[in-house]
Amino acid sequence: MRQVKKLFTAIACIAIASTGLAAFSTVTNAQTKIVQTQSVNQATYKKPKYIFTFIGDGMSYVQLNAAQVYQSAMKSSNIELSKLAITQFPVVGSATTQDSTSFCPDSASTATAISSGIKTHSGVIGLGIDKKTAPESITEKLKEEGYKIGIVSSVSIDHATPAAFYAHVASRKSMYDIALQLAESDFDYFAGGGLVQPTGANGDQKDAYEIIKEKGYNIVNTKEDILSLNNNSGKTYAISPELQDSKAMYYDLDAQNTSIRLKDFVQKGIDVLDNEDGFFMMVEGGKIDWAGHANDAMANIQDTIALDEAVKVAMEFAKKHPEETLIVVTGDHETGGMSIGQATTGYDTAFNLLSHQKMTYVEFDNLIKDYKKEVAVGNKKGTIEEVFPLIQENFGLISPNDAEVAKNSALVLTDYEYNKLVSAFEETMKAKEIRSTGVEVEILYGGYEPLSITLTHILNNKAGIGWTSYAHTGVPVPVYTMGTGAEIFNGSYDNTDIFNKMVELCKLN
Repeated sequence: MRQVKKLFTAIACIAIASTGLAAFSTVTNAQTKIVQTQSVNQATYKKPKYIFTFIGDGMSYVQLNAAQVYQSAMKSSNIELSKLAITQFPVVGSATTQDSTSFCPDSASTATAISSGIKTHSGVIGLGIDKKTAPESITEKLKEEGYKIGIVSSVSIDHATPAAFYAHVASRKSMYDIALQLAESDFDYFAGGGLVQPTGANGDQKDAYEIIKEKGYNIVNTKEDILSLNNNSGKTYAISPELQDSKAMYYDLDAQNTSIRLKDFVQKGIDVLDNEDGFFMMVEGGKIDWAGHANDAMANIQDTIALDEAVKVAMEFAKKHPEETLIVVTGDHETGGMSIGQATTGYDTAFNLLSHQKMTYVEFDNLIKDYKKEVAVGNKKGTIEEVFPLIQENFGLISPNDAEVAKNSALVLTDYEYNKLVSAFEETMKAKEIRSTGVEVEILYGGYEPLSITLTHILNNKAGIGWTSYAHTGVPVPVYTMGTGAEIFNGSYDNTDIFNKMVELCKLN
């Protein structure tokens, strides 16, 4: 009996071993096939000669879709989307955005993930978790390969996202150090906003603009000089002749018809960078993020459309070089928790109402500052009734007292909305040091000018747009790609893989 058991045990062991061997063989064969397939795929991808990477700061799916809904609402009452150029790209991926310290990361760490393929702390640019190790960015790698490099942003060029493609600093606040690294980068084209700290945080350092010039850069800041740039211009830093808040370009909503736009800086970048060895251009729509922080939907939408217009310039270039160009469009994170649909409008939206907003919160803040000065000079008390003509002119909102003569009843304020506006006006008229504080005030105004942000909230809500935050959120961002090798950006992955895929595609390993 014992011998029979041994015999069965031996047979069972042989069977198990055979099965395990077969399974191992199957897995090994499968892995071999995967490796072979990957090798074949890599071999078929042509290294792109011209690479555009567009980053909508604070832009996720909802910002792009809101722009489409708005454009559609302005054309027709039908429920259909007016497609952006970006959303018609043939390849779409999705990237998660958390950094080493937060699921709601900042631009410094997320831009570093995209530029350098690593996770780091919020606020850190181009350095690892130890805040010391400096990985080689995609721009630095490509520069060594002979590519010309361009960095464009609608905000200051020393801001977190553009800086992540040329600088390595432990704090994004070290803007003077960032400017010095711009000068040392030897990159070929910088364009967009100015420098926030050209003479240092205390204003006692050598002017960074002078240092940049000493390093061989041609600094231009007039429309005529910018539009005359070409591939004989040499190393160039083109600064918008019209700057708004914090040395940034104007919000597209506030810009003039004759203003230099983001798309113009992309076109000039192509002109400056075009050469036989190829180029890489990073373009940031930075004020999408700033509008998201301020919960200003109209400003957000218009700057998203401005980014789309800039992408179209790259697409036109790609038509001339279809086998050599790669275009990637993504966001670094989402800002504001923007939603299409909110509590008071149920299943309805009315995005056409947004068109009544004629300026951003920034410019309306300036109007209110002027009004407060007039009130102070006249030694009188300001009233909401005196300000209402400004509100109606620039936001289209109508006082309940004028409801009977309103051309569009949807723009008439309810008693609830009007009372919110009165409270916000009273807070705005106070000196900042004596304004109300507390959680409720923070939720209502988020540190922004109470009257201005209440106006955008009311108009946004009437249109069917809601917000959950004045900061960043942790939702994934889309990755749209077209051109040579675009297929490898398909699927769902981490934002560091945008860098990894770029490195693989450009054969930089």
